[in-house]
Amino acid sequence: MDTDHRTENRVADVVFPYPDTALTIKSWAEGDRPREKLMQKGSRQLSDAELLAILLGSGTRSETAVGLAQRLLNFVGNDLHELGRRSIRELTAIKGIGHAKAIAIAAALEVGRRRHAQPAREPTVIRSSEDAFTAMAAQLLDLGHEEFWILLLNRGNHIIGKEQISVGGVHGTVVDAKIVFKKALQYQASAMILYHNHPSGSLDPSPQDIELTRKLTAAGKTLDINILDHLIITDKGFFSFTDHDLIS
Repeated sequence: MDTDHRTENRVADVVFPYPDTALTIKSWAEGDRPREKLMQKGSRQLSDAELLAILLGSGTRSETAVGLAQRLLNFVGNDLHELGRRSIRELTAIKGIGHAKAIAIAAALEVGRRRHAQPAREPTVIRSSEDAFTAMAAQLLDLGHEEFWILLLNRGNHIIGKEQISVGGVHGTVVDAKIVFKKALQYQASAMILYHNHPSGSLDPSPQDIELTRKLTAAGKTLDINILDHLIITDKGFFSFTDHDLIS
């Protein structure tokens, strides 16, 4: 028989033991309490669990807010990107997470996603693959399905439009070249950049990605619309066809 009076909390068949003495954060040393620690040392000194605990505000009868946050993180494999993909319904299915807590988490992660997508003012002119990524990251990060977009540019590579071409499933989306160039002609674009995301997180272009890029690049030359790049966007970063000499 256990003699240390530990409490078990279960989510998705995972057991988390928490000592009874840790159930009240107020009983912790002031420097260890998440809110006080943030004020004294700054937010960067807090762990993911401690930051989430501040958002949660409280735990359950059997665990602290930090314990609940640790359990929540373990549920998503300690992956904040995965946590950002979870719906309110999925979050509230976790013991101890009500609607208010789930909404607070979703809102905070969305703010973080937008900040990551726009670390500074969005570029109005594209000079590099980094500029191209920054211009469209907000549309394609944290999606559980594939989407295909185009960024439309004038002769000076200034952004004149963004258009979604297609929405697909987890493993792909169908792209109609006629729709791509119809949009480009409507904007009277001189150039465009292609984008799609990989929900799997893989930054490697598939043979289909390479063939589509070749097809659209060839069609663009006929219409005097240059395909400057094709970016694959994932939560891990991006892959630029131009940077890897895959567009000629």
